[in-house]
Amino acid sequence: MSRNARQLKILDIIGRQPVGTQERLAELLGAAGFPVTQATVSRDIKELNLVKVPQENGKGYRYLVSAPRDASADRFVNVFKNTVVSIRVAENLVVVKTEAGAAQAAAELIDRLDMDCILGVIAGDNTIFVAVQDIAAADSVADKLEEILRR
Repeated sequence: MSRNARQLKILDIIGRQPVGTQERLAELLGAAGFPVTQATVSRDIKELNLVKVPQENGKGYRYLVSAPRDASADRFVNVFKNTVVSIRVAENLVVVKTEAGAAQAAAELIDRLDMDCILGVIAGDNTIFVAVQDIAAADSVADKLEEILRR
């Protein structure tokens, strides 16, 4: 399995559940078909800019992505470009289809765009819904996403 696929899986795992240790992350990766060593997990954590933060309930820590809110962050641009299949507008929604299992990681780039007209982003397994304030803004967001794909 490729490093990119493994790192996408890491982002998927930490987006779905709290993971507070490298050992637990390695276990979850192994269960998902990505057998790894602790050294590999450590390297991936560094490359993905993950940090440990306290959980909301105060019971332990969890990994989260910590990077500047910059849409040009190479890692997320690459994930977005390598996994997005289509971008379509439906009224005030932008619907982005991705390869299976990649929507949450690709949605991170959309969140990082920090566009005022984006009201919210919801990612499933292979679909991202971007709620936008109005129809004109939806076209603008779709154009911006298409521009990122062409880079």
